[in-house]
Amino acid sequence: MSDEKDVVSPVEPVETESVEPAQPVEGPTSGRMTGGVTATAWQWLRTKASGNNSMVLITLALFVLIYVVGAIVYKDKNFGSLNSFFDMLNSNPGLIVIAAGMTMVIILGGIDISVGGQVAMYCMMLAFFMRGGANAYVMIFVVLVTGVVFGLVQGTLVAYFRIQPFIVSLAGMFFARGMTAVISPDTIEITNKDFVALAKYKIYFPFGGYANAAGAFQRPFVYPQVVLAVVMVLILWIIMTRTKFGRSVYAVGGSEQSAMLMGLNVKRIKLAVYTFNGFLAAYGGWLFCLFSPGGSVEKAPAFEMKAIASAVIGGAMLTGGVGNILGSFVGVLVQTAIAKIINFQGSLSNGWSEITLAVLMSVFIILQAILVSVRRKRK
Repeated sequence: MSDEKDVVSPVEPVETESVEPAQPVEGPTSGRMTGGVTATAWQWLRTKASGNNSMVLITLALFVLIYVVGAIVYKDKNFGSLNSFFDMLNSNPGLIVIAAGMTMVIILGGIDISVGGQVAMYCMMLAFFMRGGANAYVMIFVVLVTGVVFGLVQGTLVAYFRIQPFIVSLAGMFFARGMTAVISPDTIEITNKDFVALAKYKIYFPFGGYANAAGAFQRPFVYPQVVLAVVMVLILWIIMTRTKFGRSVYAVGGSEQSAMLMGLNVKRIKLAVYTFNGFLAAYGGWLFCLFSPGGSVEKAPAFEMKAIASAVIGGAMLTGGVGNILGSFVGVLVQTAIAKIINFQGSLSNGWSEITLAVLMSVFIILQAILVSVRRKRK
């Protein structure tokens, strides 16, 4: 009997563009992945994507502690009032959105340090063109489209040209800051009636007010941009925790090789995340511009670092695969509460808020390392 029947042809690597988990995947193990194993892997990802809550709870507890201490120490200044809490939100609508987008990118295993430059560029675009008579709502749409294109370019370079995200976004930061100066080197105030009316509009609450030292009653309120920011964060949270796309982002951030074995198209996921983050940078940019109507080359200094800090304090790990969108929201509140306490204290410089933030980031990174070590030992 011939030995030819016993010869088994080697399995050729198969490259696939499919995003379905049951399809052939890249690598020599193609065809060996059974439906049961794939289903088990997806179930694990569902648990992982919805279970990154430990650090969020710690961050939330920290914020509550800071807020309670501030309310007790500065009771005479109404630190603990609803007005004071809403002030934290009213001053950070742009950062809330951009920190959420940054968290998504960090979960993917990437980074984007261009967002601060993008905010400056979008504010300058709004200020410059509306000064020339452009319609406010048309310009907001143009800014959002520009953000999508910006993210698409960066995503293409990261996903398909395999350039390091830090290098790509560093180039993007320089481009955005430079383009801001090209549009106009001068500071331009926004005077468009529609835009200013939207920026100044207030949504008042019928409860939680107080009488100030002059006897005037202060009703708590939020700006519409806060509502828009919170809605966007909730949408992104649902996407990241309740959809296949969100679980795919966690998978790629945890291990690209494992993600490919699950049948995921890693390149397309990276492209989608960076494109979406570009949209969020533009969305957060015009919300920031509503809070601070005007364009300037020096707009939003160190904004990207504040976004990264919010993501890390909220539980995101820079190695990827771990993070929570709601955690970034609480991270913004923690930063703002610290700055507010230092401002109320009066005798300390603003530099102490950065020092405190640096200490907090170090503590949270250590906590993350401890939690990861504990989980590995349990396994």
